[in-house]
Amino acid sequence: MSDPLPTLAPPDLAAHLLGGSAALFPTDTLPALASCPSQAHQLWALKHRPAEKPLILMAANAEALLGSIGRPPRPEWLAMAAWAWPGAVTLVLPAIGPVAEALNPGGGSLGLRLPACPQALALLELSGPLATTSANVSGQPPATTAEEAARQFADVPLLGPMPWPEAGGMASTVLAWREGGGWQVLRAGALLPQGI
Repeated sequence: MSDPLPTLAPPDLAAHLLGGSAALFPTDTLPALASCPSQAHQLWALKHRPAEKPLILMAANAEALLGSIGRPPRPEWLAMAAWAWPGAVTLVLPAIGPVAEALNPGGGSLGLRLPACPQALALLELSGPLATTSANVSGQPPATTAEEAARQFADVPLLGPMPWPEAGGMASTVLAWREGGGWQVLRAGALLPQGI
């Protein structure tokens, strides 16, 4: 029998994150590797991920996400957020400020997602918004289970209790707001709105 996975209950994992460390947790699409935004640099290091690939901000509510972009949200962004969240859609919006700089250094945008996973939302309520990325070493297929995530990141604790809910297994759809207005599909994933 294999050793039990290194899990922490939501309050303990939130404290671990707020203390500056990384963690693994389930979402409705794929398992996430996460840290506080101010500690996002460690996610690129853990994944051996090129620094020009931005991270995603996840939070427990739309207000926390839209409040992080450093500018007033447009009506079109609010409408898309109301349709897409919680769910398997990442919105990439123009953004300024410390969170955008931490997750997308040198870029002018920020990817935002509110997952439809009760366990993830419970953690995010305790931790506040988190920098996230898929739970895989760069170049490897994304982990789809807690066990796969733990194999790739053996020293990173996982959200307990186990087992995690079964994830959708497909990455989120990524929609970016174009400078001239309107949405562009950067990645067709689990959910796509009509008419885009």
